[in-house]
Amino acid sequence: MDKEAIILVVDDEERIRRLTRMYLERENYVVDEAENGKDALDKALNNHYDVILLDIMMPEMDGIEFSQELRKEKTTPIIMLTAKGEEANRVQGFEAGADDYVVKPFSPREVVLRVKALLRRVSTSDFNHKEETSKNVLVFPNLTIDHDAHRVTADGKEVTLTPKEYELLCFLAKSPDKVFTREQLLKEVWEYEFFGDLRTVDTHVKRLREKLNNVSQEAAKMIVTVWGVGYKFEVDDA
Repeated sequence: MDKEAIILVVDDEERIRRLTRMYLERENYVVDEAENGKDALDKALNNHYDVILLDIMMPEMDGIEFSQELRKEKTTPIIMLTAKGEEANRVQGFEAGADDYVVKPFSPREVVLRVKALLRRVSTSDFNHKEETSKNVLVFPNLTIDHDAHRVTADGKEVTLTPKEYELLCFLAKSPDKVFTREQLLKEVWEYEFFGDLRTVDTHVKRLREKLNNVSQEAAKMIVTVWGVGYKFEVDDA
């Protein structure tokens, strides 16, 4: 449940950690802190956290390196905190395994909403995996999604995806040939209705296609851009 969730806040600015902690604790979350990437990585590898709020620019180890190292061992959801002019860093963050980002200066209320949305999404995913026994494996000509194993294979080869990339692929694949707008995907996959950058969707689709393409060009072609509208998962019946 949300109220039992443990959040790790990682930022070298004590003021930001204190303010974020205050808002999260109001929601009855348990909050832990780290002021640099190395301490954060040690904590994240040796403890359980439900969400990690992570600043990109930090001493000793930045957020990108932290994410890369953590993803070798764990799939803990990561929300990155980035400055406005760091779009390239945000893309790097997604590539390193981040699930979302919030731009500084940010509203603590927005951070709380994003944490809630992420926790709900993880919880709902787990529930669906247990309930949809008849749909635990989605099989297409060049792609297989095994929900129980949380595993994606393309042409028989495993594709390594971040939690959010996996979730996006599953969402699209469950409704073949249905077109979703970026706004719909933000709402359904990220659960953001009133805020959220549409480029978040584009970046995840781009990374998802690249990872599939590295294994199977045919699988990558199933993620189709519908220009001026959004995206769909297209199955070739031929």
